[in-house]
Amino acid sequence: MSIERAITRISETIGDRLKTSNAIRKEHAKSEAHYPEHLPDAVAFVNSTEEVSTILKICTTENCPVVAWGTGTGLEGHALALNGGISLNMMNMDQILKVNSEDMDVVVQPGVKREQLNDYLRASGLFFSVDPGANASLGGMAATRASGTTSVRYGTMKENVLALQFVTADGRIIRSGSRARKSSSGYDLTKLIVGSEGTLGIITELTLKLHGRPEAMSAALCAFPTIDAAVQTVIATIQAGVPIARMEFVDSKTINILNGYSKESMDCLPHLFMEFHGSKASVIEQAELVKDLASEYQASGFKWSHREEERNRIWRMRHNVLYAYKAYYSNCTLIATDVCVPISKLAQIVHETQHDIENSSIAGPIIGHVGDGNFHSTLMIRNESEQDLEIANELSHRMNERALRLGGTVSGEHGVGIGKIKYMEEEHGEGWDIMSSIKKALDPKCILNPGKLLRQN
Repeated sequence: MSIERAITRISETIGDRLKTSNAIRKEHAKSEAHYPEHLPDAVAFVNSTEEVSTILKICTTENCPVVAWGTGTGLEGHALALNGGISLNMMNMDQILKVNSEDMDVVVQPGVKREQLNDYLRASGLFFSVDPGANASLGGMAATRASGTTSVRYGTMKENVLALQFVTADGRIIRSGSRARKSSSGYDLTKLIVGSEGTLGIITELTLKLHGRPEAMSAALCAFPTIDAAVQTVIATIQAGVPIARMEFVDSKTINILNGYSKESMDCLPHLFMEFHGSKASVIEQAELVKDLASEYQASGFKWSHREEERNRIWRMRHNVLYAYKAYYSNCTLIATDVCVPISKLAQIVHETQHDIENSSIAGPIIGHVGDGNFHSTLMIRNESEQDLEIANELSHRMNERALRLGGTVSGEHGVGIGKIKYMEEEHGEGWDIMSSIKKALDPKCILNPGKLLRQN
């Protein structure tokens, strides 16, 4: 390995856009995850696919690790340079290249952010649906197979990426997929790269599916006496065929925190936050149907509104949950984790996880995208306490084991990174070895994001 030689050669290629100062390296050494800092040896700010290709050719020759970097909002340490090497900052590649309105798709570079794209599309009557909460880069969202609040209706990144351009470890520029809405032609390389967390190739262009802005939208919230009652309402709603756009669970502890942070006066009970899309008549019909279903499970305070400012107020609360936690637990480090199970098992796993947390000495409020069986617990580590960290790790471990036992997965949307590797064999069995074989075929020297997702030799 010659990282120094790689740095010299890359500097000759991109000049002063290769940075080696401690300040820049530290900016790329830690994400929003709780994992320790890992400094890259250098940060390359790339402007084009061709530059990415050249850099990867150099790094393969010199056996130098390369880790793609977007907004740094990942929660499982995906973009940390565990073995040093080059942090490949993709955020200069931030152009929206083409909107195909008639076909309802868009071609973008990987540094385009989710909110940037939707602001650009506002006048077109179209929108990009995947909403993980953070204003993440679309390249990073594809690499981690992100999802979020709207996935129950519109799908995750897996369903919304039509085609990709990516660069392999040896510098080949590959195009996968097309703008056609379906294909039975060959292996689906696009789906392989989406969710591969930068271990198989570096994404340099994305073709994304767009959706028409609905004629009408309404938002609703209501309280429930128990978690089980809220989850049973979710199951009844899905089984009734209501095409709900968002369905979010928020536990009573979080409601109490949001009341203070957002100056609300909600009852301190488990809540569902919901949104309906469609025609003016259909959103009223959907809201009334869900209200009737919720009443069978003793829901209270059902409120809904089609007014944009009211909808924005409700979803601003939901998207500000992390900031509310940080303000409330100001002396704590936050560890956010997620699992996903079949919806019929959701009430059980949330109840058992909540019981686990309440019987520990740390706090851990729970929220979730319950419409697709995904929930999150945010565990609070006081004053960097090693004891609290051990407790949090054990709680997270039991949560992961419970999800697998109930037929689920250790991550519905945060991804594997370094945090969930130890569960991959249990979840995937020999399939994990197949993943490693694919990795060896595409990246035999293991320069792309080493130490993440896959079995290490």
